[in-house]
Amino acid sequence: MNDFLKFTLATITGIVLSVFLFFLIGVISIFGIVASSETETPVKSNSIMFLDLNGNLIERSEDNPFTQFFGDDFNTYGLDDILTAIKKAKETDEIKGIYLQASFLNTSFASLEEIRNALLDFKESGKFIVAYADNYTQGLYYLSSVADKIMLNPQGSIDWKGLASQPIFYKDLLQKLGIEMQIFKVGTYKSAVEPFISTEMSPANREQVTAFVNSIWNKLLSDVSSSREIPTDSLNAYADRMLMYHPAKEFIDCKMVDTLVYKDGVRNYLKQLLQLEDDDNVRTLNLSEMVNIKKNVPKDKSGNIVAVYYAYGDIDNMNDNEGIVSKKVIKDLRKLREDDNVKAVVMRVNSPGGSAFGSEQIWNEVRLLKEKKPVIVSMGDYAASGGYYISCAADSIVAQPTTLTGSIGIFGMMPNVKGLTDKIGLNFDIVKTNKFSDLGALGRGLNSDEQALIQMSINNGYKLFVTRCANGRNMSIEDIEKIAEGRVWTGEKAKEIGLVDELGGLDRAIEIAVNKAGIENYTIITHPAKEDFFSSLMNKKTSDYINSKLENCFGDYYKGFSFIKNLEKTDFMQARMPFDLNVK
Repeated sequence: MNDFLKFTLATITGIVLSVFLFFLIGVISIFGIVASSETETPVKSNSIMFLDLNGNLIERSEDNPFTQFFGDDFNTYGLDDILTAIKKAKETDEIKGIYLQASFLNTSFASLEEIRNALLDFKESGKFIVAYADNYTQGLYYLSSVADKIMLNPQGSIDWKGLASQPIFYKDLLQKLGIEMQIFKVGTYKSAVEPFISTEMSPANREQVTAFVNSIWNKLLSDVSSSREIPTDSLNAYADRMLMYHPAKEFIDCKMVDTLVYKDGVRNYLKQLLQLEDDDNVRTLNLSEMVNIKKNVPKDKSGNIVAVYYAYGDIDNMNDNEGIVSKKVIKDLRKLREDDNVKAVVMRVNSPGGSAFGSEQIWNEVRLLKEKKPVIVSMGDYAASGGYYISCAADSIVAQPTTLTGSIGIFGMMPNVKGLTDKIGLNFDIVKTNKFSDLGALGRGLNSDEQALIQMSINNGYKLFVTRCANGRNMSIEDIEKIAEGRVWTGEKAKEIGLVDELGGLDRAIEIAVNKAGIENYTIITHPAKEDFFSSLMNKKTSDYINSKLENCFGDYYKGFSFIKNLEKTDFMQARMPFDLNVK
């Protein structure tokens, strides 16, 4: 009995000590992570910035405690961090160049263009850029084409083949389940509903997709042609030859790369550029280290602030931790409106749209903000439908040539699951007091009177949307209607038709804001404030981490399935562009 008690006590003591030890290690690890993220990076002479791209690009970086703890080979980068790092690399004398390792980056072409322009600006300092990849994706070759030296693995390739858009259609799948989507929309080109009611693109949708895919491709051709001094006709011919299946030497002959080399040869080449001896180490600074260079810069003594407000993601997607939550955005913009130190606001919009109601509420707050100080919109990959709705009241709109915008239209969807309920043997009966008391009841589709009411509501929402755009752009309603109808435009075309004022990135939008505010000295402060590590740890849900991994895995296809999954929670009237343009 005594031995039993001894062993039991020893076991309990061991468990308690183990738990305490793991707790202590966890606390030390957390403080280590926080300390490393807050510490300024010292820069030694003769260093280079190492931009290792292998993962997913989002508009703005964020601390994800689950990634910190569990690790992840598939990284998530913030566009803001990359642009900041390139700018600091240009301004820091000890940094002599940038080494770009181009593996894979899940993003759209407008973001790639923004990074590419930042690299072009970096080159004006006279510093070098070297790019290497085992295999270049088409997007990362476009980005890497600015480099002074493009290197490729001798057994590698470049996926240079032109662009295609392949949306996915769910109609037959839903039909097999016994589900019919009842559609209400305004806009000939409003194609967001097509995947649920068709098995192929409509002629109008095919027309608009053809137009913007060719516009984006022509921009890629023009930029690569300029950097590599290869005629655009030749680049098109190379795409038609599908060179990725040819020997790597073909890319040398076509002048798309400068040399074939294994990865260890890249380090030797960098040593030559830095004039290092063979046994010297190449000093590199990764992205997180670059962001922490000169991190704690004091505010300008003038007290003037130019606020950059990030609004990205779906509008009111029923997840208060993701996307553009209209109530939160309104509250934030109101604070900026009431802060006299804020002299101008740049709204960075990267959104395919979402709730029409939420878009209208944000539009109203932008209008009020504009009455007190300049408001400039900088468009990212997308600022379409609801994304354009919240942008149209601004003093000026800046977009990249490859930004997808416009899509001025409204739609609503309501599933009819009668086929499904019949299959599984469910029956319904009802008692009601008024004609429309059972509108939307499970087990039957909408009747003609109900459909007429809903379509009237959609029509009114579209008229309001068009009116907001006409007032914001100082155009007539008739002129807006000619370019509305739900049609998606590239930023380049949007400028021609009056939906956008200038082509450029976030820096250009800030320049315009400063000029309109009439200030010389100022501090740029970004909003909303980023969560620190501990706040992120408390607020993040495990499901958020899992959903992000699913999105990384399924890419653009995830959005359509996610919308169906949350359909009952989503605002009925939607101002959004198609879910899966899937331009690659």
